[in-house]
Amino acid sequence: MTDKKITIAFTGGGTGGHIYPGLAVASCLAGRIPCRIIWIGSKKGMDRQIAEGEGVEFYGIPSGKLRRNFSLKNFIDIFNVAAGFFAARKILKKEKPALLFSKGSFASVPPAAAASSLKIPVFSHESDFTPALATRINFNFSQKIFIPYNESAGFYPQKVRAKLEVSGNPVRREFYNGDSSKGRAFLGISGDERILLVLGGSTGSLEINDLIRECLPELTRVYTVVHQCGSGGELPQSSLRYKAYKYFNDELPHVIAAAELVICRGGAGTLWETAALRKPMIIIPLRGSGTRGDQVENAEVFEKAGAGIKFSENVNAAALSELAVRLAADKDRREAMAASRIGGAGAAEFITDKIIQKVSES
Repeated sequence: MTDKKITIAFTGGGTGGHIYPGLAVASCLAGRIPCRIIWIGSKKGMDRQIAEGEGVEFYGIPSGKLRRNFSLKNFIDIFNVAAGFFAARKILKKEKPALLFSKGSFASVPPAAAASSLKIPVFSHESDFTPALATRINFNFSQKIFIPYNESAGFYPQKVRAKLEVSGNPVRREFYNGDSSKGRAFLGISGDERILLVLGGSTGSLEINDLIRECLPELTRVYTVVHQCGSGGELPQSSLRYKAYKYFNDELPHVIAAAELVICRGGAGTLWETAALRKPMIIIPLRGSGTRGDQVENAEVFEKAGAGIKFSENVNAAALSELAVRLAADKDRREAMAASRIGGAGAAEFITDKIIQKVSES
């Protein structure tokens, strides 16, 4: 490989959990070799906002949702996926990237297929314990597939296991440098106040929002509750012991650093980012017929590692209040959870090494 700046394409989207780990790799890569990073994602949603917010060139394409259940929308989305393939192929043919890195989700399938058709190497990463549908489709286009845990390999078909590399999940470097004092300054909370942070994901969680609303009288006896409610809906009224926000941006690592305890969903990105700052978690995973169960699996992995408590059965406000208050009184348990070694650093660097090795062969 020469000193000439090469182009590396990234794809994936739909939620921050599919974009931020890719951006962690992109940032690491840009710090290692002269390169231009472009991102191909869905025209809809937050993909463009997040990518461009990090200074990455963004190209929007049509995309269709991949559903496991029967739906008439599947027939419509076939045309969106086809349109996305041709749009991505046009972009890739023009920009000539040395490699495409896929972070999964329905938005990644057309670019991965298009890159493969143009003989552009495709590397994929799966954040969850078991492979999602998009990752399963992208098996066919990927030369290498990065997975988060050694145990995950058993859930992949034998024919693709030679492509697997255990990397962990990439976390943006700022999460390893979160500053509690900066978080408290942003929140306007003094240094002696105990903070309970609630993260329902980038778009919010109706279930968690409702639970916290019911729990507040009990929780605020112990904690100042900081609640990321999500971008949808009206923001609740804040008070002296309750602070509501729609969404945290660059301040999120510092806000997590300031927290004593975190209540969160079971998305892989949220779990790994919180674990990077060694914060004990109560994990309320998304579950039921509308999900493949990936968040439940992720929560079980973190519970087994001692980093969090999976709270997914008999979920109600009284039980959540009792669990949070019990943890608040058990400093030894919280410290043991914080000491778990799951979610360690190095995934972005490991993947970057593999990308550089591949493009150096070109």
